Amino acid sequence: MNTPIHDLQASRVVVIGGGPGGYEAALVARRLGAHVTVVERAGLGGAAVLTDAVPSKTLIATAEWMTIADRAPDLGIRLDVPGVADATLPEHRHPTESDRHHVDLDDVNARVLALAAAQSQDIRARLDREGVRVLLGTARLDGRQRVIAQENGGGEHTLKADVVLVATGATPRVLPDAQPDGERILTWTQLYDLKALPERLVVVGSGVTGAEFAGAYVSLGSDVVLVSSRDRVLPGEDADAAELIEEVLCSRGMTVMARSRAQSVRRTADGVLVTLTDGRTVEGSHALMAVGSVPSTAGLGLEAAGVRLTPSGHIEVDKVSRTSARGVYAAGDVTGVLPLASVAAMQGRIAMSHALGDAVVPLSLPGVAANIFTAPEIATVGASQAALDARGEVYVTSMLPLAHNPRAKMLGLRDGFVKLFAHPTGQVLGGVVVAPRASELIFPITLAVTHRLTVDDVASAFTVYPSITGSIAEVARMLHNVQEG
Repeated sequence: MNTPIHDLQASRVVVIGGGPGGYEAALVARRLGAHVTVVERAGLGGAAVLTDAVPSKTLIATAEWMTIADRAPDLGIRLDVPGVADATLPEHRHPTESDRHHVDLDDVNARVLALAAAQSQDIRARLDREGVRVLLGTARLDGRQRVIAQENGGGEHTLKADVVLVATGATPRVLPDAQPDGERILTWTQLYDLKALPERLVVVGSGVTGAEFAGAYVSLGSDVVLVSSRDRVLPGEDADAAELIEEVLCSRGMTVMARSRAQSVRRTADGVLVTLTDGRTVEGSHALMAVGSVPSTAGLGLEAAGVRLTPSGHIEVDKVSRTSARGVYAAGDVTGVLPLASVAAMQGRIAMSHALGDAVVPLSLPGVAANIFTAPEIATVGASQAALDARGEVYVTSMLPLAHNPRAKMLGLRDGFVKLFAHPTGQVLGGVVVAPRASELIFPITLAVTHRLTVDDVASAFTVYPSITGSIAEVARMLHNVQEG
C-alpha cells in the first residue's frame, strides 16, 4: 500500500525536465498541495513541444495539404492558378497539380517554430497560474533528497526535495561516422533551420521517425531515398499497414533501399555522400539521420543516488514510476517504457499521485493508442498481430479495405483499411486503422480494448452514415459468430 507523505502542504517536489511527463506531474503535485519546482533546460514542453512531436506534426500537416491537392483532379477540380505559363510546358501538356503548387520551406518552418514556441509559452503560463516555480537550466541529483540546479546564465540553487521526478527525455542517436552538422547532415531536431526544400533527401532509418519525415518531404516535393536496414519500411509495425504505406510512398516517387545499412555519411562539395556497409553509395543534397534515440541520463547523478539503469541506459521504473531509489521517480522517454507523449504524461501523473498519497491506478499499456503520421496515418491499439502470434494466442481477425467505405469514395480515398483482432469469445484484443486522420478514428477501438468490449458491443453501436467509422462497426459485424479455425 502507498505510504503518503505526512504533510502534503509541506512536501517539496522537484521535477527535472519540463516535457509532458514533467509538466503534467507538476500540475498534479500542485493540485495535491505540494510546493513544486520544475527545472527545464530549453523551454517548457521539452523536446515534445520544441523539437519533436509538435513541430514534426505541424510540418506533416502542411505536407498533407499537398497530398490532398493531388487528389483534386479525381474529384473533378481544376485549380488553374494565374501565373503558370502554359507556354513553358511541353506541347499538348496541361499544368499538373505539382506545376501549380510549390512550397516555401522557409515560411513553413517559420510557422512550425512559431506554433511550437506558442505552445511552450502556453504551458509556462499555466504552470505560473498554478503556482509552480520554474527554473530554466540544468539539474542533477545530490543524493535522494537534494537537487542542484544551475540556471541558464545565472546562479546555482540547492533544492531540498521530498520527491524528485526525473523526466529528461531522450536525444537523437548519432552514428560515429555520420556526425550531424546542422546544414547538410541533420537530425530531426535540426530540420526546421532549413531555408529551402532539399533537392534530394537521403533518410537513414525506416522506423516511425524516418517514415514520417520521408513521407512528408515526398509530399512537399523533395526527391527522397529511404535507407532501411530491414526488409521494409516500419519493420516494427503491423505488416499489412507497413506494406501499404511503402507502396503508397513509392507510388509518390520515393525510393526505398531495403536491407541496406549506412556505414558513414560525409559532406561533399554540394551535398552528402552516404556509404553503405556493402560498399554502395548514395548521393543527396541532404541526409536525415533517423536511427533512434538515447536516454538523457548523463550527468544527472543518478547512480550515486541509487537509481538503477537498464542495460540500454534507461531509468528502471515500476508501474507507478518508482525508481530503485526511495522518493525518486521517473517518467517519459528516459524510462524506455513507450516513447509516446501520452505515456510520459500518464507516468508523470501516476508518479505524483503515488508519491503524495492520492488514489492511483498503475500504468497499463494494452490500452495505449499510438499513431504514425504518414499519409495515410497508421493508428494501433491493444495487442498486435505479431504479438498474438508470438504468444501463440488463439484469435480471429477481419479486415475491410477503406475503398469499400462510401464516405471514403466521396472523399476520393483509396488507400487504407480497418482491422480488428478478437478472442474467439468475441472480446476485442486490438485493432489497426490505416486512413487519413486515423489518430481520431482509433478511439472507438481504444474504448473497446480498455473496457473489454466484444465485437458485438462495437457492432451494435450506431455510426453516422456515411462515415469512415462505419467501417469499424462493419468489421466488428464481420467477426460476429466467427469460429476458431
